[in-house]
Amino acid sequence: MKQQQQINRENLYYRYSTYLKEKYGEKVYKLPVNLPLSCPNRRDNNQGGCIFCADVGTGFESGESFRVKEQMEERKAVIQKKYKASKFIVYYQNYTNTYMPLDLFKQVISEGIHSDVVEIDISTRPDCISSEQLDFLEQIKKDHGVEITFELGLQTVNYHTLDKIHRGHGLGEFIDAVRRIHERGFEICTHLILNLPWDENRDVVESAKVLSALKVRQVKLHALYIMDGTLMGEMYKRGEFQVCTMEEYKEKVILFLRHLDPGMVVQRLIGRAPEENSLFVNWNQSWWKIRDEIEETMENEKYRQGDLFQKEGGSR
Repeated sequence: MKQQQQINRENLYYRYSTYLKEKYGEKVYKLPVNLPLSCPNRRDNNQGGCIFCADVGTGFESGESFRVKEQMEERKAVIQKKYKASKFIVYYQNYTNTYMPLDLFKQVISEGIHSDVVEIDISTRPDCISSEQLDFLEQIKKDHGVEITFELGLQTVNYHTLDKIHRGHGLGEFIDAVRRIHERGFEICTHLILNLPWDENRDVVESAKVLSALKVRQVKLHALYIMDGTLMGEMYKRGEFQVCTMEEYKEKVILFLRHLDPGMVVQRLIGRAPEENSLFVNWNQSWWKIRDEIEETMENEKYRQGDLFQKEGGSR
């Protein structure tokens, strides 16, 4: 019965795992690589960067080193032993992976090239991508036949909220980055936090509509988590805002999916987060439980990704 339920839920939204199997003919696994980097918004912005960002960055599960090949081989050995995997995506994941001198950027990207690597995935900001970096990646794709994907942190399309969280860029910079990346034939995965305190459900819907209109290929959803030692953490302790309930977050995810182009790939519905030094993480629930409850509601209510997008006349 449990297996049958899982099969029934496969078509609720366009899963990342399904997309990779369709694209590469088999299951593909990510090899996370962490580099000892920072972010221009932390270094160059006198406000200290995004108010939710802690020193740990986004790569909280991995050590930091410029030894790209060593990190790859360590993680590959574990995955191959467990899953018999043969194709991999190198994922440069923490902080801003384009925030370095061009020569160093070329070095770390080149070290990720291997015969069993089918894709290079670069996490960065929309306002920190140079034409020289794009030129280099275009040549890498041509010479080695690897796909290039940029993971762009946007968080919300509401530029008023972007100002409140000290994001350091607006919606315009994101749109410009999407245009420049698409011109080179690369894919984009956009990161969104659906429950920022200053956003409403209208912003959730608008985020789905904007990404669909821009023909962004992938999206990764996060719930807000709050770390001690951050500006947002101090605001939270002072009671300056409240985090929405878990039920409200699930409703936001479903609302977003229903307005999203059904051809867009959904990497995740909610992220994991570090629990150490945290003030609030996923309502003290496991991420997979929240995901399963979202899927259960969609199944029971017969909701599907894009059912409202199509009713509104959206098409790809």
